Amino acid sequence: MSEAEQQVSELSIAALLKTYGRRLGLRMISGEAGQDRTINSSDVHRPGLTLTGFVDVFTFQLVQILGNQEMEYLRSLTPSQRRDALDIIYQFDMPCVIVTGRGRLLPEIRQLAEHYGVPLLRSEYGTTKLIHLLHFYLDDVFAPRVTLHGTLVDVHGVGLFVTGRSAIGKSEVALDLVERGHRLVADDTVLITRQSQGILMGRAPDVLQDHIEIRGIGIVDVKRLFGVGGTRKQKRIEVVVALVDWDKEYDYERVGDEDHVKTILGVELQEITVPIYAGKNITVIAETIAFNYLLRLDGYHAAQQFNDRLIRRMRSDRT
Repeated sequence: MSEAEQQVSELSIAALLKTYGRRLGLRMISGEAGQDRTINSSDVHRPGLTLTGFVDVFTFQLVQILGNQEMEYLRSLTPSQRRDALDIIYQFDMPCVIVTGRGRLLPEIRQLAEHYGVPLLRSEYGTTKLIHLLHFYLDDVFAPRVTLHGTLVDVHGVGLFVTGRSAIGKSEVALDLVERGHRLVADDTVLITRQSQGILMGRAPDVLQDHIEIRGIGIVDVKRLFGVGGTRKQKRIEVVVALVDWDKEYDYERVGDEDHVKTILGVELQEITVPIYAGKNITVIAETIAFNYLLRLDGYHAAQQFNDRLIRRMRSDRT
């Protein structure tokens, strides 16, 4: 399967309510006619300054949040002033307006939302919590993503993305790792999302979750066979393990002093190439790769330590 990047470019207000409404504590108040309006970013905006008439920096294309500060300001105005202030923001093509908290909802906001067809939503959560949750869910919605052929396994807490040609043994290695107490994340097809700070998260398509294909047996339900501890829904990808057919003419890495990288969605990952031949225990090698990665996180690099010790030995022999 070739690398095919996908990225969600928009999310309708109707889809926001259907998918995340309960988790965000949201409900529709007014402006139902505008439910097909779309959100195109995980960023949000609080239009406090805009309500006073300054529109030069108004990012109207973002979700607008009316929190306690904005609502207290509006309550301090007369009904006529309040409508004029709200008219300033409603003249723009906003995706929606969300009022936070449980305070009294001003009638002018409801009326203008209906008049302009801009969805007016209300969240039971406070402003800070709602903004945090919106970023959390929408960052995932709009994150760059790609679907790749391979198998993802959690080995000692390290996400190993096993790649290689079809029938080379990726699924068999994963099944053996699960039998040894590790956890399957995805087999055959891995959905990879780039999250903030360059973190790559992998998971299985919904239809394939918890299942693995073993040639000669067929589809195996790993969760039912090994229990809930044998699978997990998603995992950060940290190391790429490339399984390749043994080629005696190829000069494979023997010391490990040079790092090789695989770039996925602009993120560089350590890639380790493992040649396959009859009798080779790939499962133990996969566990060793995970342990070695954890040691390197702690600052211990075996190849560098060996190289330094060799250099010291050579220097001492010359003296």
